[in-house]
Amino acid sequence: MLKLETIKRNLYQIYAIVQKNLKLKFRFKIPIIVSFIYPLISLIIPIIILGEFFEYNLSFGVWNKDNFLIYQLTAYNITLIIGIMNAFPSQLKIEKFWQTLPILIIGPFNRFILLFGIIISEIILISLPFSIILILCYLYYPISLITLFFIIGLYLLIVFIFSGIGLILGIFAISNENYGGIFRFFLNLIILASCISFPFQLFPEPIQLIINLNPFFYIFDTLRWSWIDNKIITSLSIHFRSFMVLFFSAIIIPLIGIYIFNEIYKKYGIVGY
Repeated sequence: MLKLETIKRNLYQIYAIVQKNLKLKFRFKIPIIVSFIYPLISLIIPIIILGEFFEYNLSFGVWNKDNFLIYQLTAYNITLIIGIMNAFPSQLKIEKFWQTLPILIIGPFNRFILLFGIIISEIILISLPFSIILILCYLYYPISLITLFFIIGLYLLIVFIFSGIGLILGIFAISNENYGGIFRFFLNLIILASCISFPFQLFPEPIQLIINLNPFFYIFDTLRWSWIDNKIITSLSIHFRSFMVLFFSAIIIPLIGIYIFNEIYKKYGIVGY
């Protein structure tokens, strides 16, 4: 078991990484603001297009003019969380440039300290716009507080998923950037085909068959169904498969990310000094 002094030292190291990351981020505030505004712009087109359909009282599954705003606001918060994965390669590149990276990742536990430091700093960074959108969702389409806390827990699971993916992007960034570009390309395609901005029912049947194979579709869909249903037990029973995909992905993907990080680091180390 870890001694109390060891725990304190590890927590202090995590705190130091979080503090350093936030100070570096807030040196240039305009890019941060732009990163919060850009996802909103990307949601305007779906709102305009589907708004025209809704004028004729059309609906797509459960989504209609009365609740579609929840779909899009949820997409914004999901986009903020997806952005967490990009923090890993950028942060590791900075440490690589400063030649401090070997010190930070020597020993398995040091890697976990670095991992949690990046995750916590990114959660703090997006907390304000994320909270504003969450409050807007609650005001527009009220749900019980129990459901609200349940959905916040689901968001946290998604954070773990994209943190694991971020680790994979991070190790490619410091060991072999060519492979990282290929991985990112296919990853973006999968995210794009996850119904993040448009409802599943809007797509033709051949495309729906492809979407059904996409785990991100179930991960994102779980959040939206939970909000609309506003009944945790009902949501769990009806959308059990989606919940299982989300739950196991939050466990497996970070473990895979750590494994790939360790294996590539052992094989290639840090390339490009």
